[in-house]
Amino acid sequence: MTNGFNMMVRHAPTLIACTIGPWDHSYQFLVESGECVISVPTADMAATVVDIGKCSGADVDKFKEFDLTAVAGEKLQAPLLAECFANIECQAANSSLVVPCSLFLLEPVRAWTDPSQPPPRLFHHHGGGTFTLNGPTIDLKDRMTKWQYLL
Repeated sequence: MTNGFNMMVRHAPTLIACTIGPWDHSYQFLVESGECVISVPTADMAATVVDIGKCSGADVDKFKEFDLTAVAGEKLQAPLLAECFANIECQAANSSLVVPCSLFLLEPVRAWTDPSQPPPRLFHHHGGGTFTLNGPTIDLKDRMTKWQYLL
């Protein structure tokens, strides 16, 4: 599935929040298995990602329909996507917000990047079909005095 509603929550241990509604086919899989993979596509996949989000896995084999390659992860059963720049194997860390808010708190257990790909152009969802492409990175680590132990 595609997901535009996610964010980093905490550094250590790392937590990622992700909203998936009970109407989404992937919701039940995540509730039952307690695991998922967050795949990070590059900007050249943007149109495909939108198309993937317009159909349901209940009706369509998305791997077949969109010519995606499932790759076995190392820690969990959920597949990685070979076409993506990065994949993050995650397990559900806390389910207390799932029923009232459809909010999953996920803890990464393994992250993968494809070193054969050039630095990626990523895209970010703003809602309503609009996206922003990433730009230059600004390094302000030296100003992050409160959290230097994390750098």
